[in-house]
Amino acid sequence: MGTARSGNHWGWLRKTGAALAAAVLLSSIGAAQASATPAGGFEDLFVPSSMGPVKVQVQWAARGGSAAVYVLDGLRAPTDHSQWTSDTDALREFAGDNVTLVFPVGGRSSFYTDWYRPSSTNGQQTTYKWETFLTRELPAFLAGYGVSRTNNAIVGASMGGNAALILAGQHRDQFKFAGSFSGFVHPTFPLWNEAMRAAMWDEGNFNVDDMWGPAGDPAWIRNDATVQAESLRGLPVYVWTGNGQPGPLDLPYGIGNTVNGMALEAMTLTSAQMLRDRMTELGIPARFDIVNGTHTWPYWQQALASARPMILDALGAH
Repeated sequence: MGTARSGNHWGWLRKTGAALAAAVLLSSIGAAQASATPAGGFEDLFVPSSMGPVKVQVQWAARGGSAAVYVLDGLRAPTDHSQWTSDTDALREFAGDNVTLVFPVGGRSSFYTDWYRPSSTNGQQTTYKWETFLTRELPAFLAGYGVSRTNNAIVGASMGGNAALILAGQHRDQFKFAGSFSGFVHPTFPLWNEAMRAAMWDEGNFNVDDMWGPAGDPAWIRNDATVQAESLRGLPVYVWTGNGQPGPLDLPYGIGNTVNGMALEAMTLTSAQMLRDRMTELGIPARFDIVNGTHTWPYWQQALASARPMILDALGAH
């Protein structure tokens, strides 16, 4: 009888152990599922790339949805955060929406493109490969969190504006919406390469020739949204630009910055008009908004707010 009790005892333990193991397994599966599709909240990620680890800030979709919006910075992109998170209310604007905001950090003077080589004028050690990062390395990494590789939008301000249109046009399998806010969307326009040269030298001593080569190189053509307008056919596109006229939103930035912002926005206005004319000629519909404003963050905050309903519609992320 003692042996029988012992057998029953071990049988009970085996059953109990199996039940516990099953509970732990189910618990771990649940945890894995939860971590794969975060619902709400803000997080800093560090993503492996050919350029080394790249910081990416994300605000997860409010209800764990898989859609995402890639949001690109301007020329003076800081190394520690996206200016969209510090200089606009983008996080609050989308806080209740079922879409993840993706803010790549860094890349100043990069134009979010793949360069030919490191900049030869400032000791840069690695070659910028931002298109590769944004369309291959980053989507693959985010897929581990449940973010779709194919249901994304992309928008950018200033330097990021032309890049957003180019990346969306060249990677239609990834992006379903593109938005440019005060973007320089016609960089092959005569002498504008020299304006870019001056701006990139001012922001970090970067050499534009190491990016796309001399003016006339095929890389310039390939990265000009106006020249590549046909690639945007069938894609929801929103182009926003100011007309260079300052207003109350410019007051905190002072006279000097406002004058500079007026001049820059006069250029983006001209390029936006040329892109609009080209798309009209091709019969490609797009929304163009030209409003009072200069080349600075409060206006881009307004532009993003205007784009938000279009983004949510395009991604089905309401």
